[in-house]
Amino acid sequence: MFNLINPSRIFNLIEKLISFINSIFFIFLIIALTFALILSPPDYLQGDSVRIMYVHVPSAWIALSSFTVIAFLSIFNFIFKIQNLNLISKCVAPIGLLFSFLAIITGSLWGQPTWGTWWAWDARIVSMAVLSIFYILFILAHKLIDNEEKAKKVLTFIATIGLINIVVIKYSVNWWNTLHQPESIKIIEGTSTIHSSMLLPLILMLLVSLLYCALIFLMKYKTEIIRIKKKNIKRI
Repeated sequence: MFNLINPSRIFNLIEKLISFINSIFFIFLIIALTFALILSPPDYLQGDSVRIMYVHVPSAWIALSSFTVIAFLSIFNFIFKIQNLNLISKCVAPIGLLFSFLAIITGSLWGQPTWGTWWAWDARIVSMAVLSIFYILFILAHKLIDNEEKAKKVLTFIATIGLINIVVIKYSVNWWNTLHQPESIKIIEGTSTIHSSMLLPLILMLLVSLLYCALIFLMKYKTEIIRIKKKNIKRI
């Protein structure tokens, strides 16, 4: 079963997926930006500054989900010793870090006209900043620890503690009195307080962001496969 996900077996599939995503990405990007910047209405209180939401919210979702994936992959790799899971988490981490930075920066840009400040020591904002630190620690552990067993333990520890922070981010607006607004879209409950005229652009921008993530992940994964093959050739 695990041979089916061996990096050497899926190299050609990666090439095809990269070509496919490249062929549709800019079409979806133009459609999403048209809805987000032109067709969606301004907010009755925030005006056009609400359009930052179309980058901020997908970035936050991707940052949270990426670290969740990394955490579970690290735990499964530690238990079942499936090396390919470690390779996947290594490729996902830089993407999650990028989107965590995007979430913080766009949140700051959105917070200034909304709250009157670029930064607030708000529970969700601080815990998102902490998430970025966990991403950095995870990436540094991959780069600096050569011993495979030691690296596996450190990565699993970072990922597990970081997973607790994910829970804090998720429920921070419920546990504390924060400036950050409560969730407008509750996936588990299947409810939304966002009007469809804003929800559609948000979903489209999320789709574009996910396509971008997939493209970067596949390119990074492909690079790692080539690196591993060259390393094996040098050993021979």
